[in-house]
Amino acid sequence: PAIFTRAANVYGAGQQLYRIIPRALMAALTGTKLDLHGGGHSQRCFIHIDDVCTGTEQIALNGVPGEAYHLSTTEPISIRELVERVARTFDLSLDEVAQQSEERLGKDDSYLLDSSKMQRELGWAPQTTLDSGIDGVKRWAEARLPFLITEPLAYQHRK
Repeated sequence: PAIFTRAANVYGAGQQLYRIIPRALMAALTGTKLDLHGGGHSQRCFIHIDDVCTGTEQIALNGVPGEAYHLSTTEPISIRELVERVARTFDLSLDEVAQQSEERLGKDDSYLLDSSKMQRELGWAPQTTLDSGIDGVKRWAEARLPFLITEPLAYQHRK
């Protein structure tokens, strides 16, 4: 028996630096600017890894074999607004952290999942707010900055 789970835009401490939340934090911490592809208008629902873990545990214990469950928040945010929110945690403006660039080829306008089945059937709902989650990743990055600045910020394909 198998149960399927889907989550998108998962974030948290320890995440790869090329992902948008740690990349925005690193830009703010290092005084560099990240590219806002297409102006950052695409939308995502970001979910903290802690919520994905509790949801996955709920599914493992109480899910129905053969079913699929989505783990997501219900709060879409544009990439631009997200980077702006990260910048504000440092008392910076969006323009100090990001610059507009051309749209990335093949980029989706949105990644949105409906987790109402999880809420209805398993009583699960995400508990970590985006602001508190960003704050946790910020604390993680600040504590490890000397190491993190030696790491690549761009995607590295591993063979």
